[in-house]
Amino acid sequence: MTVESVRPEAPAAAGLREPPLAGGGVPVLGHGWKLVRDPLAFMARLRDHGDVVRLRLGPKTVYAVTTPALTGALALSPDYIISGPLWESLEGLLGKEGVATSNGPTHRRQRRTVQPAFRLDAIPAYGPIMEEEAHALAERWSSGRTVDCTFEAFRVAVRVTARCLLRGRFIDERAERLCAALTTVFCGMYRRMVVPLGPLYRLPLPANREFNRALADMHLLVDEIVAERRASGQKPNDLLTVLLEAKDDNGDPVGEQEIHDQVVAILTAGSETTASTIMWLLELLAAHPEHGDRVRDEAEAVTGGRPVAFEDVRRLAHTNNVVVEAMRLRPAVWILTRRAVTDTELGGYRIPAGADIVYSPYAIQRDPKSYERHLEFDPDRWRPERAKDVPKYAMRPFSVGNRKCPGDHFSMAMLTLVTAAVATRFRFEQAAGSDDTTRVGITLRPNRLLVRPVAR
Repeated sequence: MTVESVRPEAPAAAGLREPPLAGGGVPVLGHGWKLVRDPLAFMARLRDHGDVVRLRLGPKTVYAVTTPALTGALALSPDYIISGPLWESLEGLLGKEGVATSNGPTHRRQRRTVQPAFRLDAIPAYGPIMEEEAHALAERWSSGRTVDCTFEAFRVAVRVTARCLLRGRFIDERAERLCAALTTVFCGMYRRMVVPLGPLYRLPLPANREFNRALADMHLLVDEIVAERRASGQKPNDLLTVLLEAKDDNGDPVGEQEIHDQVVAILTAGSETTASTIMWLLELLAAHPEHGDRVRDEAEAVTGGRPVAFEDVRRLAHTNNVVVEAMRLRPAVWILTRRAVTDTELGGYRIPAGADIVYSPYAIQRDPKSYERHLEFDPDRWRPERAKDVPKYAMRPFSVGNRKCPGDHFSMAMLTLVTAAVATRFRFEQAAGSDDTTRVGITLRPNRLLVRPVAR
């Protein structure tokens, strides 16, 4: 979120209270056991114990923030940096030198490098690719034939990202590899975050070997993309060209590792969260066909019956609200961590320098203190006259401050277009063998979502 500097003289935090300790910990693992067994329910209940509470994750003490206002304060304060259990676990995937995990001057430089590709006025240039992939997704499906939503969602998310920002010949085989690798890697990283028993994860156990193979394939995939571009000698107007020509703070070309980590962050983090959201959108459209009907009616009213286009996205108000409500109820990013860089205060409690802070967008966005009928899928809650009643920071799916996701407009345009394209052609129902229970990793997704499209 923010955090690019440490104050020269942090305000004294002496005399402040220590946050209460959450109940239910067990020897050795502390609260990590509950975070493994039922993490969503555990995080959702923490507000009952206070605005800020202490957790034990193995040998570590971690501070959990439970209110919208304090998550906003955490995001906007220079007293906290991108770090902590989540980001340390993600370094194995995203590396230490990419914009997602860096801090300070390095982060500011990297953000300046990538930001132009995601400016609001840059997004229309990606419109034709988004349209093509959204309609190709719908055209691949046949009425009555079961769709594996995991593969299809990853394929469209990866192809749009690669074709818009990396301009590679990103064939379906690579998308399939990415899908398989991410499933294993993100689940394995979550376990390493909540139960930090480092030496055990280095043992040659089957789960560890599978994790290491998936991680290696992920990095090999990125090396293939970068090497392919260098060998081609081409310099298309895309983000990969910008990264290959970027300079560091001394005016020298950035290192190979930084280029690698930047591409990993662009390709994996964006694809994983977007694909997860597409899966949840399909699950919710199947569960609430009346909203699929409204999306179809809205699209036809806007387009006059022609295929929905990128230029229509801003006029698809209800479709956009369906996407936002899906992200509220089923956020891909459900847990985030930060680290205090100085002794400081949060919510009237002392937070010591070096302490890790955790909070859950999933819990914040489902809190009954912030939302009426908090577990109900209700896209109309985002109509302007009702949205004003949602507390500040109770819905920030792309974060806030200097750590706000630079691809927020890119992702929203893509998600709205995909939703409109598939809902205008099909109604959806879950197919035999589908399992829409939540699979918890670093992100959330349906365990194995199978849907049957039914032609309108």
